[in-house]
Parts: sequence; structure tokens; C-alpha cells
Amino acid sequence: MLRGYRLAGSTNVERVALALAYKGLPIEWVDVADADRAPVRAVSGQDLVPVLVDDGTVVVDSLVILEHLERRFPEPALYPTDPARGAEARIVIDWYQAFWRSPPIRATVDDGRDVAVAAAVAAAILDRVELLLDGRDHLLGPFTAADCALFPFVRYAVHDDEPHDGLFNEIFRDPRGPGARPRLEAWVHRVDARPRA
Repeated sequence: MLRGYRLAGSTNVERVALALAYKGLPIEWVDVADADRAPVRAVSGQDLVPVLVDDGTVVVDSLVILEHLERRFPEPALYPTDPARGAEARIVIDWYQAFWRSPPIRATVDDGRDVAVAAAVAAAILDRVELLLDGRDHLLGPFTAADCALFPFVRYAVHDDEPHDGLFNEIFRDPRGPGARPRLEAWVHRVDARPRA
């Protein structure tokens, strides 16, 4: 049995919950309070969620967990089995992670500064996601780890249920209003309708 440690509202936990449900894997979740992350620290030596415990193996970081699940439970595949297509999925994920760790975004999320600068950076990313979805239901065609990785963050371009004091909405919200990126909006609704573990 897989055991996972999670925090309510965590975007990184949602990545893993989407992947687990896609693979049909049951998990026993341990809910952790934001104010007391001692259970996470006790099992993993650090405070961040999610943490996965798989038959005694402790795995931290949502993207590392996705790769671990793929190795341990290869069917259904979360990464395309064709090597070139699998590389594309990882490139999309790496590209998004580099964006997410960019100075304007990190400064905004960490302390609320430079929202306008971060929003301009995000707009360029969202425009590229819109292009990726041209003629596709998901980022690479079929549902993949790329959808799991991007959706929990990009969803705030469409949704108002903001767990982080409205910053994600401020960063991702298109001032042109609904319909500005119709393919992205349809993708957000499509992925949002998927089950979570």
C-alpha cells in the first residue's frame, strides 16, 4: 500500500493525486497541518509535501514522485513510451519548472512583490500553452505527466478558488477576461474533471 503525506490545497500534492488516479493506484493519505509538519519531517527529513512512502522507500518532490510511479507502475503510461515523445513530456515539464522558478514569479509568490512583472512573464507562458493545445485535448495529445505538472498552477488562469491569498490569480488572470485563451480554458476544465486519488 502506498502512503502519502499531504497538505490541503497544495498544488504539488494535486500533481501526484492526478497521476495516482490516472494509474488507478490506491493510496493512504496522511493529512498534515500547515502549522505542524512534524509528521512529514519525521518520515522524510524535510518539511515539504507531498511525500510518498512506497514499500519503505521514501520519495520527496512531486515531479520525482511522478517518475517513481512510472517506474514502479508503468501501466497505464504517464509518460509516452516512445523515447522521443517521452523526452517531449519531460522538456515541457522542465520548461514550466524553469518558468515557475523565475525571479519574478518566485518574488511574487514569496512576498507579493512585482505582481505586474510576474503577470507579464505568466502571460507569455500561457500563450505558449494555448498554442500547445491547438488541435489537442491535452498538452501533448493524450493525457501525460505534463498535464499533471502544469495543471495545478495554470488552472488559476481560469479558476478563482485561490489558496494562496489571491497571488496565483493575480499572476495568471488574463485582463482580457474569459475567452481570451479558449483552448487553455477548455483544457483546464477537461483536466479539472479528472479524478484525484
